[in-house]
Amino acid sequence: MWVVHLQEFGATVEVTEDADRVSFRRGRGVPDEAASCHTAIVEGYTIEGHVPAEAIARLVADRPAVAGLALPGMPSDSPGMGGDPTSWARQAVLTIATDGSLAPFVF
Repeated sequence: MWVVHLQEFGATVEVTEDADRVSFRRGRGVPDEAASCHTAIVEGYTIEGHVPAEAIARLVADRPAVAGLALPGMPSDSPGMGGDPTSWARQAVLTIATDGSLAPFVF
């Protein structure tokens, strides 16, 4: 359903399955504490988990020098998991720095 969320925001999404997604995620610089159920690549940035489309749009618009964004785990009120869409802006989205450290991302 997260793919549907992105498509509703206007994104074109290509889905592929990776039998070794953990290695793929780690290879993209996502630390284990930021892990979620899927990993995406958007304009060179790594997106881990149910990150709201609005946060991704802000990332791509601002182009900070980071590896990407993460929404660890599978929060029940995140995009694609259900919940109220007005709560999505309050998700605890994290910036993944190029050294793998995490920090809050405000969007």
